[in-house]
Amino acid sequence: MYHGERGKKKSLVIVTVETVAFVVADNVKSSSYGGQYRLQIVLMDDNGKGKIGSRINGVEVVAAADTGIEYVCRQWVDEVLIALPKEVPFPDSFYRYLIEMGVTVHLNLLKAVKIEGHKQDIKKLGEYTVLSSSFYRITARQSVCKRMLDIAGGIFGCLLTAVLCVIMGPLIYIQSPGPVFFSQERIGKNGKRFKMYKFRSMYPGAEKQKNALMEKNQVKDGMMFKIEDDPRIIGGRNGIGRFIRKYSIDEFPQFWNVLKGEMSLVGSRPPTIDEWMKYEWHHRIRLTTKPGITGLWQISGRSKIQDFEEVVRLDKEYIDHWSIRGDIRIILKTIKVVIRGDGAC
Repeated sequence: MYHGERGKKKSLVIVTVETVAFVVADNVKSSSYGGQYRLQIVLMDDNGKGKIGSRINGVEVVAAADTGIEYVCRQWVDEVLIALPKEVPFPDSFYRYLIEMGVTVHLNLLKAVKIEGHKQDIKKLGEYTVLSSSFYRITARQSVCKRMLDIAGGIFGCLLTAVLCVIMGPLIYIQSPGPVFFSQERIGKNGKRFKMYKFRSMYPGAEKQKNALMEKNQVKDGMMFKIEDDPRIIGGRNGIGRFIRKYSIDEFPQFWNVLKGEMSLVGSRPPTIDEWMKYEWHHRIRLTTKPGITGLWQISGRSKIQDFEEVVRLDKEYIDHWSIRGDIRIILKTIKVVIRGDGAC
């Protein structure tokens, strides 16, 4: 299911108890910016699991105390509001899991907890004065600068894609009749799904053969899929498919995803749905930012890296130390790596 029809709405999960859930939901919905959110509720009551699927003030209950973290890990969630009565014990471990997953958490100041090393700001959410905590450190100005870089790069990349389409399109079709472009549903920022585009480098029906080839996967635990001499690639070792993958030509249509705002020039690579469903909670940190065409992983060995935990470590390092200068440095290194064809499958 795609979420493009929801426009620019964010997904906000309200963590509360049944006695105050109606009031909290009404508070957020009636605020001046309540229409910007797609609301859901996690009930922390002992009987919360029995309420899953019901609605409180028109807002669906999606999880309980023992399933809330799993829900956030597997679904599209941008932000979480923890709004509990004074008499309810604070869910400390629940809160810390959310922060480590990269989710922005809004916490009533009466329940505020200081987390060292994470960005924390005081703001208003409905009638609540909250302490908002997040792993990703970026100001509004920095966000605008990153988007401007993406737009400039996206326009230039789309022009190059048009030229490449004229050259590569016929070559792809001659060796493998069918569509020149390939689209696949991927997981973007905070779990939001989108269609990612590529030049087709594999024979039609390649996705259906993936399970049969899984035993040859070079990435531990099947968290990503990389195999050497993939038989699904058009023309084998000396075909057009191998050529466009070696020099990352297949990735150029993603500049359109960048222009649309679904991706960035630099970020984590977006997982497929089946990869995402295997994530453990700490892997979700990769979804804190928009996915990128390139990133630290791509300039640190590309497909030579076979340990997914190393990929997660590099993505977390990128997020934690993000800067415009760092993005430009990664882009320049990517160009160098791609020209050499280093580390491609």
